[in-house]
Amino acid sequence: MKTCIRDAALAVATVSTAVALAACGQNGGGGDGAEGAAQIGLLLPDDTTARWETQDAPLLEKKIKELCGDCTVEHANAKGDVATQQNQVESMIIKGVDAMVLVAVDATSLGGAVTRADQADIPVIAYDRLAEGPISGYVSFDGEAVGELQGRALLQAMGPRADGGQIVMMNGDPTDPNAVSFKKGALSVLQDRVKIGKLYDTPVWRAETANMNMSSSLSALGADNIHGVYAANDGLAAGSISALKANKVSPLPPVTGQDAELGALRRIVAGEQYMTVYKPFGPEASAGAAMAVAAARGESLDDVATGQVRASTGKLVPAVLLTPVSVTVGNIDDTLVKDGVYTVQQICTPQLRAACDRAGLTG
Repeated sequence: MKTCIRDAALAVATVSTAVALAACGQNGGGGDGAEGAAQIGLLLPDDTTARWETQDAPLLEKKIKELCGDCTVEHANAKGDVATQQNQVESMIIKGVDAMVLVAVDATSLGGAVTRADQADIPVIAYDRLAEGPISGYVSFDGEAVGELQGRALLQAMGPRADGGQIVMMNGDPTDPNAVSFKKGALSVLQDRVKIGKLYDTPVWRAETANMNMSSSLSALGADNIHGVYAANDGLAAGSISALKANKVSPLPPVTGQDAELGALRRIVAGEQYMTVYKPFGPEASAGAAMAVAAARGESLDDVATGQVRASTGKLVPAVLLTPVSVTVGNIDDTLVKDGVYTVQQICTPQLRAACDRAGLTG
C-alpha cells in the first residue's frame, strides 16, 4: 500500500490524487495490487498488565477487521524490554507494514525507532502512551484526569484521615509518560491534604516490586500509620494488598487502582481494594483501529480525531482523548457490567456471592 500512495503522489501532476489512490485500490483496503492487503503492526509493551493481551489486542484486531476486511495484523509483545520492542519495530519496517499501532515500553527510547518508521513512510499511531518521535496520531485518555479521580477517591475513602493522614504512593513506570501524568494529577489532589510517608516509582509496573515496597513501607512507617495507599494501577494495587495481608494488617487501608482488571473488581467487591479507574477499552480500541486503517490507506486522520496533541517534535498531530471513569463497589453494575466488559458471573465467584449480593450484583 505504501508503494500505491507514493505512486499516487507522483501522479498528482497529471491526475488527481484521489483518482490515483482509487486506481491503487484504496477503498478496498488492498495493498500494492497483487502484493496483497494492507498490513498493520500492533506492538504492545508487556504482559504484566493484563489489559494489553486480554482487552486491547483482541478489540483492536476485531475493529481493524471490521473496517478493513482484508487487512492483516502483525502482533508483537515486548514483554517489558526496550531493546526487544526496538527490534520489533525494525522487524515491522523490514516487513513493510503500512502502519503501526505502538504502545511504547519507554517513550523516550522508542523515539529513534519511530523516526526510522517515519523515514520508511510508515505512519505510527501512539496508543495509550504518547511515544516520542514523529508520530502520526495519538489515542488515549486524559492521564492527569485519571490521577485526579484516584486522588479524590482515596480522600473520600480515608474519611476523617483525609486531612493530615499518611499515605504510601505506588506510582507507575517513570519511563511511561502516562505514569508521569497519573502522578501529577494525583499529587494535585493529595499533596496539600495528606502526608506522603513513602513514594515509589515502579519500573515496568511490576506487582512484585510494589509488594516489596509496601513491605518496606510497613517496616518503616508501621501499619497503624498508613491510612491510605495510592496505587497507580490494579497490578500495583494487587502487589500492595498482598503485602498488607501478608503482614496481617486489619482493617486494610483504602487502596486505589486503574485498568478495571477482573481481579481488581473481585478485590473491590471483597472490600480489599477501594476503587479502580475504568478506561473504556472499546472506544479506545475503536479509535486506534480507525486511525491505523486510515493511516495505512493514506487517508487523513482528521476525520477520526477529536482534537490534537503536540508531539515531541513540536508538531500538532491528530488525537482522540477519552474520558476515564471512577469505579467503586457501588457502580460496577452500571459501568463494566452494563458495557459488557464482564458478566456478574465472571466477577462473582462462589466465595464472593454474599458480598456480591450486598453490592447488588445479582444479575
